Amino acid sequence: MKPKHDHDIPTARMWRFYVSGWALYLVLLTFTMQLENLRHGHFDWHSATDLLWSAPQAVILALVWPLGGWLERRRLPPLAVFMAHAAGALAYASLSYLLLALMFGPSLPFNRYVWPTLYCLMTYVVIAGIFQAVRMSHAARRQAAAIEQARTLLVASELDALRSKLNPHFLFNTLHSIIALTRKNPDAAETALFQFSDMLRYVLNVERNSGETSGKDRVTLDEELRFTRDYLELESLRLGSRLSVIWELDDAAAGHPLPALSLQPLVENSIKHAFNPHSRPGTLHIRTRIEDDGKVLALSVGDDGPGADPAAVRRSNGLGIRTVERRLQLEYGPRGGLAIDTAPGAGFVVTMSIPLVPA
Repeated sequence: MKPKHDHDIPTARMWRFYVSGWALYLVLLTFTMQLENLRHGHFDWHSATDLLWSAPQAVILALVWPLGGWLERRRLPPLAVFMAHAAGALAYASLSYLLLALMFGPSLPFNRYVWPTLYCLMTYVVIAGIFQAVRMSHAARRQAAAIEQARTLLVASELDALRSKLNPHFLFNTLHSIIALTRKNPDAAETALFQFSDMLRYVLNVERNSGETSGKDRVTLDEELRFTRDYLELESLRLGSRLSVIWELDDAAAGHPLPALSLQPLVENSIKHAFNPHSRPGTLHIRTRIEDDGKVLALSVGDDGPGADPAAVRRSNGLGIRTVERRLQLEYGPRGGLAIDTAPGAGFVVTMSIPLVPA
């Protein structure tokens, strides 16, 4: 990921902390060194002013920030970065040594130079470490934002495919069924056309609302159920008596929000795998309920078809279940999810969990 320039990092707050930290440090250092004098009731102003030599350190060490930015932009290997900071620490310690030599000259014993020099080395390491931590923190945030954006775009593209999908086989089969129905039962064909137009209107409204609210496409459970009912009514034109639907709905859940086009793909998955390949009749069970003391909306879609291996379902290239699961993960994190209960020959049940209480 390409590093950003320093002006892209919120440095104003960082520099406020930097100046405040140094000021607090000097106050505490002065108080500590004057503690013995304060116990005897006086304050040694002369020794306190000797600490003012620490103030320029804050200005000099501030140069470590642009140095870190320069090293980051050149994407140097860790060893090169370490050597650059080691050279900077030695240069800073040497500068401190020269300043002490100019201030005190030969009057100051050599061993009195050792502690200030080591102190400067330690101070450089601490400041460089803090600056590097700030840069790494912002780099991690940028990377996390980029990953989140990529995930959002991926799910959005899959959702767009799911919307445009609606799906071509279903559209053609429905139109053919309605055309055939016009000869046998014109009134039923008219009803089917109205249901078909309602479904298309629903998808278009979801598309428009999603664009107006920056990708947030919420509908109520009642709206999603009406869309799913229309879908099943049209599928029943083709499947006839082979399709039997059991609705077990919690009235208290009807007004709760959920992502649009999240229930119908689960129903379509059962139609595709439990009904289309077989001529025998089957039962579809759709259930909604409020769980966990009103904190979770659970929606289950089950069938008595041939079942499947759950791992194979998640590895499949189909958009339906995979897209619904990713949307739940993206929008609700670990609080939302999709559970698959199936085994070969034992039917197929998908349960979608949507949190109703904000985190």
